[in-house]
Parts: sequence; structure tokens; C-alpha cells
Amino acid sequence: MTRAILAGIAWAVLLPVHAQAPDPHAPAPGAATHDLMPAPQVLEWRPGRLVVDSRLTLAARGAADPRVAAALERFRRRLSAQSGLALRAPLGGGEATLTVDVSLPGAPVQAVGEDESYELTVDARRARLSAANPLGALRGLETLLQLARAEGGRTVIPAVHVSDRPRFPWRGLLLDPCRRWQPLEVVKRTLDGMAAVKLNVFHWHLSEDQGFRIESKAYPRLQLLGSDGLFYTQDQVRDVVAYARERGIRVVPEFDMPGHSSSWLAGYPELGSASGPFAVERRFGIFDNALDPTREEVYTFLDGFLGEMAALFPDAYLHIGGDEVTPRQWNANPAVLAFMYQHELRTAADLQAYFNRRVNAILARHGKRMVGWDEVLRPELPKDIVVQSWRGAEALAHAAEQGYDGLLSSGYYLDLNFPAAAHYLPDPLPAESTLPPAARAHVLGGEACMWGEYVSPENIDSRLWPRAAAVAERLWSPAALRDVDDMYRRLEVEGERLDRLGLTHRSSYPVMLARLAGSGPVEPVRALADVVEPVKEYRRGQMRRYTSDMPLTRLVDTARPESLAARRFRKDVDRLLLTPAGERDETAVRAALSAWQANHAAADPVLAAAPLGAEARSLSRDLSAAAALGLTALDAVKAGRQAPDAWSAEAVALLDQAAEPRAEVELAVLPAVRKLVLAAAQLDAARAQPLDQWNRALDEQVKRASAPRGGH
Repeated sequence: MTRAILAGIAWAVLLPVHAQAPDPHAPAPGAATHDLMPAPQVLEWRPGRLVVDSRLTLAARGAADPRVAAALERFRRRLSAQSGLALRAPLGGGEATLTVDVSLPGAPVQAVGEDESYELTVDARRARLSAANPLGALRGLETLLQLARAEGGRTVIPAVHVSDRPRFPWRGLLLDPCRRWQPLEVVKRTLDGMAAVKLNVFHWHLSEDQGFRIESKAYPRLQLLGSDGLFYTQDQVRDVVAYARERGIRVVPEFDMPGHSSSWLAGYPELGSASGPFAVERRFGIFDNALDPTREEVYTFLDGFLGEMAALFPDAYLHIGGDEVTPRQWNANPAVLAFMYQHELRTAADLQAYFNRRVNAILARHGKRMVGWDEVLRPELPKDIVVQSWRGAEALAHAAEQGYDGLLSSGYYLDLNFPAAAHYLPDPLPAESTLPPAARAHVLGGEACMWGEYVSPENIDSRLWPRAAAVAERLWSPAALRDVDDMYRRLEVEGERLDRLGLTHRSSYPVMLARLAGSGPVEPVRALADVVEPVKEYRRGQMRRYTSDMPLTRLVDTARPESLAARRFRKDVDRLLLTPAGERDETAVRAALSAWQANHAAADPVLAAAPLGAEARSLSRDLSAAAALGLTALDAVKAGRQAPDAWSAEAVALLDQAAEPRAEVELAVLPAVRKLVLAAAQLDAARAQPLDQWNRALDEQVKRASAPRGGH
């Protein structure tokens, strides 16, 4: 950084955008739509646009903060790549085309509630971004990059006024590299994606039964015996913290205790409630191993370790986990039971509360506030702890009513493979909430979670992105913004932008498909993978026994959590059925069904020959058969002739069989095919009621028929 930046003097470099007179013949951007994500609080389109060329200058003015200079340089590089312009002109005088004006310096350590608001104005001559805090400048630059678009063979930024601020101050993403290791490059590109969608807390889950993932110099056996050699060094941690700060992201580490502690005990068995020996777990689930809350040596150890970590992580918060503690080892230990009797601790929950009070005091001595999952909430704990709720908005509200700050994660578990809409609609403060203003202030926001059982460095981005952007919008944008269709429209655009940023949610897909296809052609395999989804919630672990060293290279690992092809097909079927007879255009529906029916002939020999493909053969066969049923139903709908009852019953039975998960995936297009079949069987009902009412009735029948059979 230059001395001028650090002194707060205006910094100007020529950047590849130049003010141009408005084109009087070009249409202004539509006032009704935009593709920004998260959506800003206020957006006003204005006439004209700023044309990007090699003459635009950038300037940062006001309070000095090296993060603003670094963000401007990232902006320059990304806009240069988008526009194809060199953007390396020499320094020039005069007023800059793009000015970033920051009123006050940021806090030395980024804090909850720091001002992230900004004002952005773009016209045909220049752009101005103003913010009270450097964080607002970082958020506004991301909006400006989202506004830039190709138009008429050039890159332009539409004229606009944006006034924006986040709805919640804590907007996080949890990454779990413990159950399966995620190297440093995954962490950094995750931070890049977070910054792009204005998430501001990186929750780093660093200890778990399957691995202790951070270097301790005070207690080196933690990583030497608890990590299989896969851990982040302290220098790497400092690098991540600095990388995150440069992007306006806080780093909150989590060290799970007293349960989920097998990797702690592998190196230090004397901390446990049982005699050991202990080893890193290869399986997934909830295990009995737990720290012994009754021994002073445990607190001496934790004081040393947490003091070491407190110096490494500057954030004011440190997460202790505290979830899913089983009491079996405590109940089997006579010394623990005697301690509980002596201290009038009647239950295991009382003993854990005692442990949490002791740990909270340790953290307070090291200048940290404690964060824990729902299980840590007890009335006797100080009000300065933060409760992270996996149980839901009601549990979060209960904590807020008692005066505890809280975060929502229920509804935001990305690893459960739900569609983006399922993550978009849950809200830390639901519309029906009756919390008074004082309690509402305790709801800090929420965090999306990516637990690590079924993600590798190759496919983790496809599980995170772009669905994490839907959670980011829920936590940033106005509560009333709940248009799911528009969210999907913008999410697809944001997915393209994230791809250009370097995230691998798209680029990993053809590589994994090629592995599935073996030496055969990829396209037939892709046609199948495009219309399947992994089973939801926790059903995958019930269908196959997994360990942390099993490769994740099968169809279930390759397929996207949400099939966009299936969603488009469902929308096409809805449009068809909501159109009056005689006006229906079945072209899109027929094309999709015909392609799926024909695909099995090409896919089956490829899948049969590929080591990873054989388990998908029956899925391919059933997709073809279901598509054939859909074509027959489509013919009936087109002709206006209700399908015979016998055919309809047989078709439904075949669809029921095809709906059974195999290879831990499901055919995502089957509900829409079922709807077509039901429509063909109920055409007389369509003539007797409004089409929208008929369509809703069909949806209810499909919903009942498509309910999961077993599992959580």
C-alpha cells in the first residue's frame, strides 16, 4: 500500500470505465426487474448508462483503510475480465469517473453491527459510492459489479440510485472441514463467494469426532494424533483471518465441547470421562466420547488452549459447540456421579451447564464471548452468550425473550439438499412473530451451514452455491421480499457471476460426469444426472454406511442438490395446464419428454460399462418409461380425451415404483410427470371448474403421492 493511502489522501488510478453521453435511442433498464442478489433496500432506475472503456478513473477518498484500496483493485481486475479491456492506463488528473468516499475508518477488529450501509449513484458521466464505514464501500462495490452487464457489444453500468443496508448484522456461513478435509483453497474461494453476496461471518468448525483441524503449539498432540495430518497451521489461519478481513468478513472458530470430542481425546485421553484409548472416528453420527466436566485438569487444559486460540482469532466471539452430548460415559463413571451428587447436579444437562459456566468464565478472561448451539441455553448462564438455533425460529424467539442474543440456522442447512426455495423462505423473525422490539434486537441474524459428511473439495461448491445466495438475501434484504420465482431468476444469474469469480459449482460438473461415463460419451449420462437429485435430509446415511475416507464420486455426489431441468419442466407443465384447451402449446413439455424417453438407449450401454455407472441403470430405464407415460398423458390432454381409468391406475403404479430412491438419488421430474398423468385422468373435472382451482387440486394430489417414504 502507498503512503498516500495510509495517510487518507485521495488515491486515483485509471480504471476501465469512461463517462459517455447517454444513447437517446437505447431503452432504459426496466423499472420492474433487476438481477441483483441480495436485493438492495432501495433501487431507483434512471435514464442512461455509464459505458465501460479504457479511460475510466477510480478514486478512494476520505478515511484511510487498506481494505478499500484492495477492494478497488479486485473490482478493477474483475471488471477488466468482464469487459475484455486491458485497463492499465497511467495515472491521470481531474475528477475520477468512479469515486468511493468513506467517512470514517473501520474498527481495528471488525465488530457485530458495524455500519455496512452505502449509497450508490450512477449516471451517464460518473458513479459515486459513499459509505460511513469501509464495510459499506465493500458491499457497494459488489453491487456495482452486479450492475455491470453486456449490452450492444460493450460493457455498461445502468444509471441508478441505490440506498442499501443489511437487515441483520450477523450473516454467516458455517464450513465443516472436520468430517471431511477441505484445503485452504476451498476456504478462500468460499470467502470470495461470501463477499460477493454480502455474507459477513465465516463460522469455521475446527474440531469434531472425525478430526481436529488446527495447529496448537501448546498442545501439539491435538493435531498430531487427531487430524491424520490434515490441519491448518497457525500461519495459514492468520492468512485466512487477514483474507477474510480484507473482504469484510469476521472469522468465528468453533471448538466443539464437551461432546463431539473424539479427536481431542485421541491425543489427550486423560481429558475424557472414560478410560480410553480413543481414536479419530471414521464413521458419522453421535458418539459417547466426552470431556470430563468434573476434573480441574480439563479446565486448566482448556484455559491454555482457548487462550492460544483467542490470540490467533481476533474476533470477539468463540463458538464452543455444546450440541448432542450423550451422558453415557458420565453416568458410567463413579467419580462423575459423586461429583454431581456433591454439587447438587441432578441431570446430565445440569452437569453440562456447570461445564459451560466454567468455560464461559475462561473465555471471558481471554476477552471472548461464548457462542453455542441450542443445548447451551440455561437460565443460569450470563446474558452475554449467543445461542445458535438448529431447532427453529420458535427456539430462537424463546432465547431472545430471555435476553440472549441468537442466530437462526434451522432452515439453512445446505447439506440437506433442499431446493433454494426451502432455504429462502425461513426467517429469523417470521412475519407472525410477536416478539416485542426489545427482544427482536437480540435476534442478530443467521448462518447457513455446510456440514461435511458428503462433500469433497471437488463437489462442495455445488452444494454451497448458488443456494447460499438465497440465504444471504434473506438475511440482508427486506423481509417482505418473498417472490420465489423472481429469486430463482436472479439466482441463476448470480450463479453465472459466481462461476466467473472462480467458484467451481459449475466447472466441477463436467469433470465428475466424465468420470461417471468412464470411456463412454458423457451426454447421455448428463441427461440423466440433470434430472436427478440426492435424497433429502438425513436419508443418505440410512441407505449406505459411510466413512470419512470413502470417495465421493458417484452419481449422488455429481448430481446437483436441485435439478433446474426438473424445475423448468414443472413450470412448463403448469403453464400448459393453466392454459385453456385449444390454446395450449405443448412444445416444451413434449420436447423434454421425448428426449428423456430416447435417452436410455444411449445411456444404458455407457452406464453398464462404467464402474461408477452401473447403479444408475435402473434410474435411466425408469426415466424413459416415465417419459413415455408422460407423452401418452400429453396426447390425451392435447386431444381433450380423458385417459381410461385402467391406464391411469397402471401409470400411477409405475410412477410409484420409479419414485423409489436408488443409488441415493431420486428422479426429480417424476412429480411433474405424475401431474400430467393425473391431469389426463381428470380432464372432465377441468371442464367443471376454473383451471387454477383444478391445477391446485392436482398439486395437492402430487404432494401427497410424492411424500417421502421413510427417513427423517
